[in-house]
Amino acid sequence: MNNFQKLGEAVLAASFALLASIPTFAQNHVGTGQHETHQATEMHEFRHWRVAVVVYHTYIGTRTTEGRRTLIVPSLGLDLEYWFNEKWGIGSHNDLELVSFEVEREEEIFVERETPVLFTLDALWKPWKELVVMAGPGIEIEPKENLFVFRVGLEYEIEIGSHWDVAPTIFYDSRTDAYDTFTMGLGIGKRF
Repeated sequence: MNNFQKLGEAVLAASFALLASIPTFAQNHVGTGQHETHQATEMHEFRHWRVAVVVYHTYIGTRTTEGRRTLIVPSLGLDLEYWFNEKWGIGSHNDLELVSFEVEREEEIFVERETPVLFTLDALWKPWKELVVMAGPGIEIEPKENLFVFRVGLEYEIEIGSHWDVAPTIFYDSRTDAYDTFTMGLGIGKRF
């Protein structure tokens, strides 16, 4: 089984776990009266679910066998979010780092990470307009060793129409007894 098949199964399992753990809520309908138009209804209707595809650059400050340097690793992400209301939500953020790389684990001990897949389950909060603050635990899965991760980050959703959005995002991942990463990305999301 290759890495992409493993990734597909892992994303599918995480998605089903997220869906099974959240009760289904009826969608709220905000109307403007008897003479509302379909378009006005669609624009004001709150959508609970959001799915986004994200392209990232992950920065890893490390000492390698060649010396100290910053690795820049391309990553792809799939975000699945459920919003309880307009301020609070929960999200499964799933990332695939597209290349293998080597990092320093301990003094003079180097570890190769082979296209790791990262899953986090984050609490989501909108303190101001469309700014999203996220934080939560996760796991980085890799053939040799899985690592516990804690993520904190920011995202800003810019609506572009019909419940589509563009969202620049930054976050910081800390891996227990290993290495930390800083990531910047840009996502395209859709609310349902």
